[in-house]
Amino acid sequence: MANLTLENAALPRVVPAETQPSEPHGDSRPEMVIEPAARWPRVDLRELWTYRQLLFFLVWRDLKVRYAQTVLGIGWAVLQPLLSMLVFTVIFGRFAKVPSDGIPYAVFSLAAVVPWTYFSTAFSTSSNSLVTSANLISKVYFPRLVVPIAPVLAAIVDLLIGFVVLAALMMVYHVAPSPAAIFMVPLLVLLMAITATGVGCWLSALNIQYRDVKHLVPFLSQIWMYASPIVYPVSLVPARLRPFYALNPMVGIVEGFRSVLLQSGPIPWRLLGISAATGTLLLVGGALYFRRTERLFADIA
Repeated sequence: MANLTLENAALPRVVPAETQPSEPHGDSRPEMVIEPAARWPRVDLRELWTYRQLLFFLVWRDLKVRYAQTVLGIGWAVLQPLLSMLVFTVIFGRFAKVPSDGIPYAVFSLAAVVPWTYFSTAFSTSSNSLVTSANLISKVYFPRLVVPIAPVLAAIVDLLIGFVVLAALMMVYHVAPSPAAIFMVPLLVLLMAITATGVGCWLSALNIQYRDVKHLVPFLSQIWMYASPIVYPVSLVPARLRPFYALNPMVGIVEGFRSVLLQSGPIPWRLLGISAATGTLLLVGGALYFRRTERLFADIA
């Protein structure tokens, strides 16, 4: 049998058979050596693709666990955005009289609440993914990046249900989407998933070392929501400040959804470009930091 050498936690490297000393019975099969990662290791996309079946399994596991032993089950994916929309409509639409760019406030708010609920759920569950998968991490080798990615993909199911609810409300208020929604909605969902994965990589890697992060995440989610145009339009922000405001990646994404789904205005390409760049930087930086700290996971988890 080939020998398996485990040195900390990192990437596998197959050493050719001819470079290995012969075993007692002449077995010259190659030895698999798992070596520590470099100081700033690369993200091996090919390896992630090789372990795609494990990723699909973790996504399925997250879906089952999320609604296990609940009375309403997947009905929470309907209630959560609906109840948020009702509260926002009463408080901000009726009492505070927040403008909604000429769109009925209920639809205006739900068009932002649905993507925000996905984003918030995705990065919140991703931030705790390493802690909940500690037993798996400490026992077998696999690319650890699949762990924070799985909750982001699993949350897409709730997002699709939320879009069905939004479509029903749009029909009630006779609001029709733009033809551009056919290609823009998948693009915006992809941008959200990229951003949520990046934030999830940062927070999950930090959470495995500093358990204070689990207390920070709900607070961060709440602050981030009010720092995004969920209950108010971007038009309330002075034009000269909007490029800086769009450094929040959810700004361009939310306005993009409203633009193509509610036809509230032209597609905000400038805001989208800035938000997409910020989201991409979060993903690249988060993935590299995650890989940098990966060697500590098995010891700390």
